[in-house]
Amino acid sequence: MAGRDPGEACPPLALPKPGQAEDLTRFQQWLETAIPLAGHFGMRRLYWQDATLLGDVRLAPNLNDKGTGFGGSLAAQATLLGWCWVTLWLRARGWHRNVVVAEATQRYRAPVTADYRLSCYAARAEQPSRLAARLDERGKGRIKLVQQVHVEDMLCFEALGDYVILPDDKRG
Repeated sequence: MAGRDPGEACPPLALPKPGQAEDLTRFQQWLETAIPLAGHFGMRRLYWQDATLLGDVRLAPNLNDKGTGFGGSLAAQATLLGWCWVTLWLRARGWHRNVVVAEATQRYRAPVTADYRLSCYAARAEQPSRLAARLDERGKGRIKLVQQVHVEDMLCFEALGDYVILPDDKRG
């Protein structure tokens, strides 16, 4: 969808059929169209491990002047992965909804010196079920997610993001 004008929404990706797993390669292709910056981060693949969304990322497109990971790229990727976690969680339940980040904090722990793994999970295990109940009850909700960057086993970056699911326009 190259050439989309500012203010023009990208059409949503069709939901997976009930009982069918999300095709994450297809989702990532759509993501790179819907959010063009996503295509420049060097994300090789997205995948789930239990309730954690993971992404393998190449360092080369994210270098800073020192030859390590650029903090702005790490922060943007963490925010994006959190958005993806919520969006994919909603899609697995058959919902197209608007998701926004309301607040985020980051902590840079060590330089990122090689290709890395980005991860995202709920800050507390009970949050997804509470979110589902809140969405059923009020049509909107929020969840805190943790995002981390690891180079092999070293934690290099950690973020905490508060994501909001906006009410469905059809519900009022």
